[in-house]
Amino acid sequence: MIIGNGLIANSLRNIDSEDNLFFASGVSNSLETKNSEFEREFSLVKNTLEKYSESKFIYFSTLSVNDQSKQDSPYILHKLQMENYIKENSGNHLILRVGNIVGKGGNPNTLFNYLRTQITGDHTFNVHSHARRLLIDMDDIHKFLVEICPYLKNQTINYAFPYYYNLQEIIGAIEKKVNKKAIYNEVNEGDFYQVSFEDSVNRFFSDVNPEDYIESLVKKYI
Repeated sequence: MIIGNGLIANSLRNIDSEDNLFFASGVSNSLETKNSEFEREFSLVKNTLEKYSESKFIYFSTLSVNDQSKQDSPYILHKLQMENYIKENSGNHLILRVGNIVGKGGNPNTLFNYLRTQITGDHTFNVHSHARRLLIDMDDIHKFLVEICPYLKNQTINYAFPYYYNLQEIIGAIEKKVNKKAIYNEVNEGDFYQVSFEDSVNRFFSDVNPEDYIESLVKKYI
């Protein structure tokens, strides 16, 4: 069973089964403030858990819950509430806290999609020089769920390619692929937060280096 119709949900259609329930219909906008949106997801999670109590409940959260600067964000408070509710009400669950997802389509305001649009459209944009981002290929989420998920129960996993890319590295890879120079202003701002990754995640990416990973993303999705 798959709940949702966005990037994550559509990418998991071919591994849909009665054994697993993939909940991919959460609030997607990290800047959301409307209580109605948070209440919608909570109600859907609650009803889905009650209806499919025999299935393994797989919930997609965000690595941003580790960001201490965002602990008062309505979105982060909501995600933590969802995580806690699932832990308390499901006897078989996996909470996957994912990084910046890169895939086909999806929200145009995600980091990768935004940078692609700005560069290919010759738009001028600002870059926070101290910012770092953790990326993850949607195909790797798919692969991880197929290969590792069956062995995980009642766990919360931080999941992304375990390398902190600065924005200039991401921009440089996109520039190379589209053969265009980005037009941007560097702003002396930005930060990043440290994330601890499980051994299973580190092993999953042990044979991949950061340069190859970013190049594979732009080759597939630009």
